[in-house]
Amino acid sequence: MKIRLLKQIILATIVATLAATGALAATPKDLVLSEVIAGDWRSADEKSRDAARKPVENLQFWGLKPGASILEVQPGAGWWTRILAPYAARTGGRYSATAADLANPSITDAARKGRADFAARFADDKIYGTVELVNWGATAAPLAANSYDFILLSRVIHGWMRIEGLVDRHFASLAVSLKPGGVLGVEQHRANPGPQDPKAESGYVTEAYVIAAAEKAGLRLADRSQINANPNDSKDHPFGVWTLPPTRSTVPYGSGKAPDPNFDRSKYDAIGESDRMTLRFVKAAP
Repeated sequence: MKIRLLKQIILATIVATLAATGALAATPKDLVLSEVIAGDWRSADEKSRDAARKPVENLQFWGLKPGASILEVQPGAGWWTRILAPYAARTGGRYSATAADLANPSITDAARKGRADFAARFADDKIYGTVELVNWGATAAPLAANSYDFILLSRVIHGWMRIEGLVDRHFASLAVSLKPGGVLGVEQHRANPGPQDPKAESGYVTEAYVIAAAEKAGLRLADRSQINANPNDSKDHPFGVWTLPPTRSTVPYGSGKAPDPNFDRSKYDAIGESDRMTLRFVKAAP
């Protein structure tokens, strides 16, 4: 009996010590984040991807804080925008997104329209607050220095690799634009360790490549997570990562060919969304 009592006392002491140091403390629930993820401005289709994309877990890992100045790079159709912009608006923060470079004399009509369409999609300030768009592109001026607490790169790095020098250029600009102590969050289709295809034709990139590019720009890898890992992703799909959901391509990506109605998608749909790295980089204080 005395031995059992002694064990209980020791265990209680360990638990109390861990709790006091934060080692056992649960991550506090961010009620505003929960509110915006449940928001009715997000479509049923967008919410259906929450299980695969894990917005709460990712943003907690990256350390998003109320009142943060946020930059989303190449937001696409706005899956993350519908979370980040309302969050910034409700917590006294600021949301910005990159968009086609209006200062580029060679800007296409399609790029100009894409920027205008994005602005219109998120024009309701009651939901999204003020959405600021900043020029971005291969020839755009550098981003303003020391402007952002949190920058998100979600599934975009592989596209930069197709233009020589663009990875270094973009990472350098992003590093300068982070405030000291600011965070760069990365979610990227993950290639297996080994030699990196310099053009990332499959859409997959090695963690080593991304880490080296960020560190070259002066950022420090603070942590990595397996939140977005998918061990079922074999990464050898006929049309690259775009064979998988959500793109579900049945022809080479960007080929302009009509979808192939005879392509058997069942195997790739069963895999789900890609295996992805999840990294947190930090800009050191001066």
